[in-house]
Amino acid sequence: MNKLWLLPNRWQVLGISLALGCLFIGGMTLLLGKGPAASHGGIILLDSATTTFPYPFTIQNLMHLFFFIGLGELYARWRTAEREHAFLNQSYLPEDDETVLQSHDLGAIRRRVAGQHDAEHGFLPSLIDLSILQFQASRSVDQVVSVLNSSLELIAHRVDLRYAMTRYVVWVIPTIGFIGTVLGIAFAMENINPQQPDLKQLTASLGMAFYTTLVALVQSAVLVFILNVVQAREERSVSDAGHYTLKNMINRLYTGS
Repeated sequence: MNKLWLLPNRWQVLGISLALGCLFIGGMTLLLGKGPAASHGGIILLDSATTTFPYPFTIQNLMHLFFFIGLGELYARWRTAEREHAFLNQSYLPEDDETVLQSHDLGAIRRRVAGQHDAEHGFLPSLIDLSILQFQASRSVDQVVSVLNSSLELIAHRVDLRYAMTRYVVWVIPTIGFIGTVLGIAFAMENINPQQPDLKQLTASLGMAFYTTLVALVQSAVLVFILNVVQAREERSVSDAGHYTLKNMINRLYTGS
C-alpha cells in the first residue's frame, strides 16, 4: 500500500503546472515565431505579433497558464480517484457467499484498515472502520446502515468541494478571453484615423481581438470535458465504497451470541 498511499502535493502540482505552462509558451514561440515573423498560428494562439503588450505578457499566454493550472488540479484529482478505486481490490472484507461476521470477527478487520484513511482520503477503509465502531457500540444493523448513509452523503459533499478551484479556473479562462476581446476592440477603435480609416488594419486588429475568446472557449471546453470525466470517476469511487461495505460487511453482520 505504500505507492497507493502516495498522493500528489497540490503546491508541487501547481509549481509543475506553471513550469509546464511556461515551457509550452516558450516552445510554441520558437515553433510559430514572434513579432513581424510570427505565423498565423502564433498570432491566434499566442498573440505573438502584439504591439499592445510586451511579449510574452499577452492575454493568450495568461490563459495558457491558467489552462495548465486547471490540468494540474485535474491530475491531482485523477490520482486521488484512482487511489480510492484501488482500495476496492485490497479484499478488506470476505467476498464469498457464505461468510457471516460476528462481533469477535470485526477487531481483525478494523486493525487491517487502521492507518489506511484520514480525514480526507481513504473512503472505503474509513467507512469500514466507522461501521464497525457503530456496530460494536449499538449492536444494531439498522443504526450501522443509517451511519453509513450519512457518511456517504458527507463524503460526496466533500468530493464536490474539492473541485471548487477547478471550476473557478474553467470560469476564469473564458472571462479573461472576453476581457481580451473587449480590450482588443477598444485598442482597435482608438487607432482608427477618422480622416483616413485603414479598413485592412482595422479588420486585422479586430480579428486578433476575437482570437482571445476563441482560444479561451477551446481551453474551457477541454477542461470541462476532463473535469466531468475525473469527477465522475471520483464520485463513482464513493458509490462503490458504500456498496462494497454494505454488501460484504453490513449484510453479513450477525447480532446473535
